[in-house]
Amino acid sequence: MTMTAAAQANAVRFGVKTARETIEAAIETVGIRDPAYCSVTRLLAERARRMADAIDIRIARGEQVGPLAGVPFGVKDLFDVAGEVTTAGSVVLASDPPKEDDAIVVQRLIAAGAIPLALLNMDEFAYGFATENAHYGVTRNPRDTDRLAGGSSGGSAAAVAGGLVPITIGSDTNGSIRVPASLCGVWGLRPTQGRLPLGGVYPFAASLDVVGPFAGDVDDLKLAFEAMDGHALDEVPDTRGLRVARLGGWFEQDLVPALREGLERLTGFFGTSRVVELPEPARARAASFVITAAEGGSLHLPRLRTRPIDYDPATRDRLMAGAMLPAAPVIRAHRVRNWFREQVHALFEHVDVLIAPATVGPAPRIDQPTIMVGGKPVSARANLGLFTQPLSLAGMPILAAPLAPPAHEGASAEERLPLGVQLIAAPGKEASLFAMATALSQAGLLGFPTPAPAPVHMSSSNSGNS
Repeated sequence: MTMTAAAQANAVRFGVKTARETIEAAIETVGIRDPAYCSVTRLLAERARRMADAIDIRIARGEQVGPLAGVPFGVKDLFDVAGEVTTAGSVVLASDPPKEDDAIVVQRLIAAGAIPLALLNMDEFAYGFATENAHYGVTRNPRDTDRLAGGSSGGSAAAVAGGLVPITIGSDTNGSIRVPASLCGVWGLRPTQGRLPLGGVYPFAASLDVVGPFAGDVDDLKLAFEAMDGHALDEVPDTRGLRVARLGGWFEQDLVPALREGLERLTGFFGTSRVVELPEPARARAASFVITAAEGGSLHLPRLRTRPIDYDPATRDRLMAGAMLPAAPVIRAHRVRNWFREQVHALFEHVDVLIAPATVGPAPRIDQPTIMVGGKPVSARANLGLFTQPLSLAGMPILAAPLAPPAHEGASAEERLPLGVQLIAAPGKEASLFAMATALSQAGLLGFPTPAPAPVHMSSSNSGNS
């Protein structure tokens, strides 16, 4: 069992283990496990060793080190890392010069003592929900390597679920943290829009882009977020006083029975069966599609004109379609966004936390990448964000959490796959989300065993490690 980030940091700070030993163990784990997952695209071994040695020297001198001292973390290849090329999962950017500085949130994690160990796989330019990357391989779900990890931050979720590192960072424009966290059975956070800086992060759709952490448990998620935020969260003394409701209507359709039952257990824990509906979520999702396509297409148009062949065809076609959108529907989409945000924020005058599913069910198979919506199979790459996309418009903090696995022994392999939920609060209320998630985790209602068991079969042909 991989130690949590908190346990690793304590072991380093109190001399049980050196930071160098921690990093060497993580490097070895990546080499053994990741060929089956394809979550890592580049290993930052030499830099990690240098940073670990520096931490050990500071400890030997009696100096104070941060709360994440010696903890290895993974970085979605959308964030700048000093000395590395930020490819954003593409070959289009692969010939760019290496970055001189780390992204701001990477700098903050390093300041807390954490050590960047690897760059992680993703959907090309963050445009997708599957991490089926035409250049660097398909990231496989550590819970079942025949299934998708989700995306676009699939490498970030898989690296935690597979026990490679205890924390990672990713981005979320329309669900790219929440979807893979749900499918891989780990924890993720889309913070309040604008709370964390985007300096040194390759953009997708600037109106919606947010960055956040992944972790194997809620305590590590909080540690990572506080480091990225630069501030400790306020304490919420009594979660029993939280006003909780479940999202209905749009957010009840097509759910597998176990997910529906799990959502009812969560609200039941707080003594309520209250259900509320958001206004016109389908319209909000459509607006999200339009804004994302238009902003992504506009950003990439110069390269699409000169290097179209270097893009993944699926990504290229969607970006080109976005670039050709006329102004009128884009303006209307932003008006819908503003209206929807006002309507959703008004709900929090009467409720503190909303609960919703993150996806309709477990991870789809790689050889059959579809989900059932309205009784029909639809593309997973485009539609896994069915429940995440509308919420992105409102800019609220959303914590993705895995339901606890079934306790009965007769559950099938598919029934034991992770199912995820979204905990949603008003802007700036991340502390309420963490308090609620901690209470539900301690009650045994949230949390999935991490890491996943070691893969039975290994295949290096799918790995982009170097």
